[in-house]
Amino acid sequence: MIAGNSVRLLTGNSHPELAQAVAERLNTPLTSCTVRNFSNGEIDVKIFESVRDEDVFIIQSGCDDVNDNLMELLILISACKTASAKRITAVIPCFPYARMDKKDKSRAPITAKLVANMLVVAGCDHVITMDLHASQIQGFFDIPVDNLYSEPMMISYIKRNIQGWQDCVIVSPDAGGAKRVTAIADKLGVEFALIHRKRDGKTQDAPERMELLVGVVRDRVAILVDDMIDSGTTLKMATRTLKEGGAKKVYALISHGLMSEAKMNEIEDLALEQLVVTNTIPQKQHAENCGKLVTMDISATIAESIRRTHNGESISLLFGDWADRLHLGQY
Repeated sequence: MIAGNSVRLLTGNSHPELAQAVAERLNTPLTSCTVRNFSNGEIDVKIFESVRDEDVFIIQSGCDDVNDNLMELLILISACKTASAKRITAVIPCFPYARMDKKDKSRAPITAKLVANMLVVAGCDHVITMDLHASQIQGFFDIPVDNLYSEPMMISYIKRNIQGWQDCVIVSPDAGGAKRVTAIADKLGVEFALIHRKRDGKTQDAPERMELLVGVVRDRVAILVDDMIDSGTTLKMATRTLKEGGAKKVYALISHGLMSEAKMNEIEDLALEQLVVTNTIPQKQHAENCGKLVTMDISATIAESIRRTHNGESISLLFGDWADRLHLGQY
């Protein structure tokens, strides 16, 4: 799949399974390296093969140990830069600190911008990521950024695995996801709904609740779509709201299944048919504790974006219907 032999694939400790899957799809072995911690927590990187004048792709996601993963990525980039790599692309399926994309209160940091600066200073020439929490993060960089989308895979999954999808309702659990759900609903030719989150009082400590603001879900299949699940609170409240609104079945499709605070046994007990997430984050441990969890593999999309980037081809096809065939391995 790769033209020539000037590609090097590296990975840290964040998600070696995904990196291996990408390498197998590209028929290109991972470059031998070790990334380990000294006893005081400092990170030691050793690359055992030459990367001089090579096109280097470093696959590293923002997982549970996000700070260690970020430092590993920065050190790997710096090591390749000082080893005279021709171009260094950071492949970051889940971008760290993406939720800190704006100054929403006094003295709040814009940490996503700081991460962008750190990547560039370390020597990164190009970034490939997926489903950024806020698309304006691309503007934080002075280097090319390709933001891939899991939307084609979600549409493919809905068509092939959710019975009665022709009369379903695509639901956003907040106003911020309205653009995402309307795009999916339009491509499926179905309706959408929007849930409004509010507090039962004027103080920050007042309990939160959700109410259906736009759309009708009674006696229909409701499909919640969001970019991220962490604590699981939004998922629980939204599922409860949809069932109270008369939804026949509720599914949830999420891009990044962080679930660092989520109690999987509580998700198992929800009136939810399936919780579908991508493998931008490792899901093996979560799947062992929740029978409703289904994982969509993004390795084909990542691999194809790397191949096209290296060969100087357009990646716009990854945003269209062609991605359905890619997801099914028909490429």
